[in-house]
Amino acid sequence: MRRIRLITTSLILGFIPCVLAQLTTQNLAAPATITQKMAATVLQQNPSTNPATCTWGYEDGVRLDGMIAAWHTSYNAADYNFIRAAVDPCIAADGSIVGYKPETHTLDNIEMGRAILFLYRTTSQAKYAKAAKFLHDQLDQQPRTPSGGYWHKQIYPNQMWLDGAYMAEPFRAEYAVTFQSPTDFDDIAKQLLLMDAHMRDPKTGLLRHGWDESKQMPWADKQTGLSPEVWGRAMGWYAMALVDTLEWFPKDHPQRATLVAALNRTMAAVVKVQDSRTGLWWQVMDQSSRSGPLMQKQPDGSIRIGVAKSDNGNYLEASASCMFAYALAKGARMGYLPQSDVANAKRAWDGIQKQFLTTNPDGTLTLHGTVKVGGLGGTPYRAGDFNYYIHEPIVDQDKKGVGAFLLVGAEMDQPFNMQSIPSKTGLLRSSKDFRTGQQTSTRQKTALIDAWFNSQTRKNALGQTELYHYKWDDDTINGYSLFGRAFESYGAALATLPTAPTAATLAKAQIYVIASPDVPIKNPNPHYMDQASGDVIEAWVKAGGVLMLFTNDRDNTEFEHFNTMSDRFGIHFNPVLSHHVTGSDGPGEVVIPPGTGIFGAGFTAFMKDTSTITVSGPAKAVVTSDGDIMIAISHLGKGAVLAVTDPWIYNEYADGRKMRQYDGYEAAQYLAAWAVREAK
Repeated sequence: MRRIRLITTSLILGFIPCVLAQLTTQNLAAPATITQKMAATVLQQNPSTNPATCTWGYEDGVRLDGMIAAWHTSYNAADYNFIRAAVDPCIAADGSIVGYKPETHTLDNIEMGRAILFLYRTTSQAKYAKAAKFLHDQLDQQPRTPSGGYWHKQIYPNQMWLDGAYMAEPFRAEYAVTFQSPTDFDDIAKQLLLMDAHMRDPKTGLLRHGWDESKQMPWADKQTGLSPEVWGRAMGWYAMALVDTLEWFPKDHPQRATLVAALNRTMAAVVKVQDSRTGLWWQVMDQSSRSGPLMQKQPDGSIRIGVAKSDNGNYLEASASCMFAYALAKGARMGYLPQSDVANAKRAWDGIQKQFLTTNPDGTLTLHGTVKVGGLGGTPYRAGDFNYYIHEPIVDQDKKGVGAFLLVGAEMDQPFNMQSIPSKTGLLRSSKDFRTGQQTSTRQKTALIDAWFNSQTRKNALGQTELYHYKWDDDTINGYSLFGRAFESYGAALATLPTAPTAATLAKAQIYVIASPDVPIKNPNPHYMDQASGDVIEAWVKAGGVLMLFTNDRDNTEFEHFNTMSDRFGIHFNPVLSHHVTGSDGPGEVVIPPGTGIFGAGFTAFMKDTSTITVSGPAKAVVTSDGDIMIAISHLGKGAVLAVTDPWIYNEYADGRKMRQYDGYEAAQYLAAWAVREAK
């Protein structure tokens, strides 16, 4: 998966303060957020009336990026279907891209590859893999500057534009992880760091829009090759490129720390020019004193820019403001940026809604204030100076702006950035521990997924062998990627353990998840639980670890060896077939009652073909169904063990594409919140 590292001998734990907000009464099953309302607006304003039409371009790609982010926070099947309906007309059965012109060598045409990779990762369909490989191979042919940087387009020789960072590098990073091409990361880092080294103004720390290494373009400074001004959206592209690329970047890559440092330099400079009154950013970022008359005060006291082009001065711009808020919030949640940047992101998000957003009579939303275009050179000629940038048209509901709005909205909907976690009663409350009232640990917690006791493999569409089945990095219906994102939404890091657990490897994590240990029919070479593994797991739990065990029915999980470990905690999995479903969902329904201490006010879950649990000693039943214990908890020493008789919250039953009538997504959020809360 995008950001998962294998734990072998080293893992660096970051430190992020969890200073969270006051108690509220919002449940996980909250009313639609602003993000969800904007996603619904996109669906309403763009019905699939002509599914044979392909629209291929970076603007559509950015909006799809936003819709993907929105889907990951709601798992609304309609959002997923919109994404697929937008991409499918562009991809032929053989993986070719309809109307693609490779001879233009434009990085803009790579960006929509992210949506292709998303569809491949969720469906495993070969046509998406072939299309992604085509785009990846296109970059091998991309012209380069003497320093090795990508030309932005064939028609812009020897020029790097900040836009290109977002168009190419997050796609390349995701492709490199998906299709096992780790050597790509050296050049991915090179592209981003060339911009950091050559396009940054040493006085302000801000980056210029373009760099002509040949210094031949009329807009280029004859000494530096840089364009004249700092354009907001250009820097926004670069900021988003850094946080989205780092999400996939190997933790042990020698350039990772350098990229994190570049992100910190970038966002520190961005925050310095954040407008103190609105929390937003200017079209020409460092020229706030040259604002024009389009800054009009509204009756409610807000200040909204007009929708015509500005003829007289600088103005606050929507798309750049969304991009910066997204980079700040995501960077803080993922541990790249300081926790204080959440507050900066929140100021911006509040300003974006107040200054740029209106609700229409039909309930849809309109985002105002996005500059339509911004470029350098070309015909007609664009000088890249202040006068040029302030005279480009300002438009409503621009695809780029809406995409960036959805990205930041989805990020601000994360519990970490809302600064809340679900409590035992289902209320959202502050991070002060619900038992002691003391502030929780400032250490970023790591959720570790087992890939040893369940080490099933499959071939991907390119014939490569990969781990799958209940893994953080498996986005198919078999995976735990939704569960992994739930942990990340609370600021936790993810890791995978491909070896038997040891004291050293478990010491690097606070949460350890083992799902459905292999049987020979699933894996001809299973790794069974043994005495040594049981010993280190027991000691780790006693020291404060949270162990989460998910089994399966009698034919799909190994019980005899596994119980030698779980029995230590008073949890015994019974090798039976319970809640067997043959054609209807009814027998799989499990009522989660209120008062469990984990699942808030309760809901109806779905568990198909399960085992059962017998408890003893410190273990207690949490959820029962038809007289069978389905979920149990045990506390031993400083730690806790949660046991479930089914893999339960793997993607097929939680991501909204198949069974949204059951609350699998909510269950994953509650379980992750409980584990993060419990872990020491």
